[in-house]
Amino acid sequence: MTNNYPSNLTWEHCELIVDLFPEAKPGEHPRTTCMYPVVNAILYVLCQEFT
Repeated sequence: MTNNYPSNLTWEHCELIVDLFPEAKPGEHPRTTCMYPVVNAILYVLCQEFT
């Protein structure tokens, strides 16, 4: 269950920037975390910092 915050990106917006996310490093464990909630969490913190 996730909370919806005003700072959250929509899936459509996230699809526009998904190519900017770095790939998992070769030889490392594959990424198991979806980057969508990670980006939303970062945006939430940044929005709290500047309000």
